[in-house]
Order: sequence, then C-alpha cells, then structure tokens
Amino acid sequence: MPRLSPSQLRSRLKRIKLLLCDVDGVLTDGAIFITSDGEFKRFHVTDGLGQRLAAHAGLKVGWVSARPSAITTRRAEELKTDFIVQTRDGKVPAVERILAETGLSWSDACFVGDDVVDLGVLRRVGLAISPSDGRPEAKAHAHFITKAKGGNGCVREVVEMNLKAQGKWATVIEQHAK
Repeated sequence: MPRLSPSQLRSRLKRIKLLLCDVDGVLTDGAIFITSDGEFKRFHVTDGLGQRLAAHAGLKVGWVSARPSAITTRRAEELKTDFIVQTRDGKVPAVERILAETGLSWSDACFVGDDVVDLGVLRRVGLAISPSDGRPEAKAHAHFITKAKGGNGCVREVVEMNLKAQGKWATVIEQHAK
C-alpha cells in the first residue's frame, strides 16, 4: 500500500471518528512476562494519556486483540476504553461488530497494527498505521508508519496527529494549561 502524502494523510485524519489499536506490539512493546502468579505487560503512560485526550476530544477508542488477557482488560477499563475485543476468531469480524454498533464505516476508522494478524483490518480501514518496529508485512499495508515504536508512544503520536488535523489540539492544550 503506498504511503500517503502529508496532504492526503491530513485529509484522512480529518475524517477519523474511531481509533482502533492492536494491543501487543502497539500498546505494549510486545513482551509478555508470565510468572507462576499470572502475567504482566508494560503499557506506556503517554499512550494511555493520548487515548484519554482522544476520547475527551470526541473520538471513540477501541482495542482489538487476538490474545485474550486479564491484564489487557484491566488496562482498558482503567482508561475507559470504549470497545475492548479480545478474540481468536479474527479481527475483521470484531471490527465489523464495532462499526455496526457505532454506525460508522471502515473509512471512518483508523487502525494501528503491527503484525500479520492485523492485515485484514489494515487493508480495510480509512487510515492504516503501523509502529516503526512493526513487522514488514504490517508496514507494507500501512498508509503511515509512526516514528515511535510499539509500546513507546506510537498511539500518542497517532492521537496528536489526529487531533491536530481535526483542529482540536489547541483546545486540548488550552484545557490542560489552566
């Protein structure tokens, strides 16, 4: 998939109403630590704040993972994520259910994915994004590749681009500068 020019990217960002993210490799660095007591993952606080800023600015946010995890559920709930789908039955049907529930179309959605399990969604959304350390196959299907790596601020990068393109970033800054 060809990369978008800056003006094409800005145009697509303006249309986005739904931000969807893979979890492992996008919201985390992909590492999963499994102990006798369970598992733990590392989420980056800037991605979490970015998600909250997006939601506050009116974007719907969802996580779509092919690996069910209690830790993922816990973090999603902490961030008041609008949609959390953890399924081994494919991401495309999961996103189709979210789109049906919201009344939005594929072109209204942005998806950040990093691996082959994300390709079906990346091929369909209005704006497909991969982190800089995403697998080559995911990056080949992305309209844009972030400077940040997965689990290290790539979602925040996408949120800031989106809010700036939609003219909402200055308001976000103003609200937090009080």
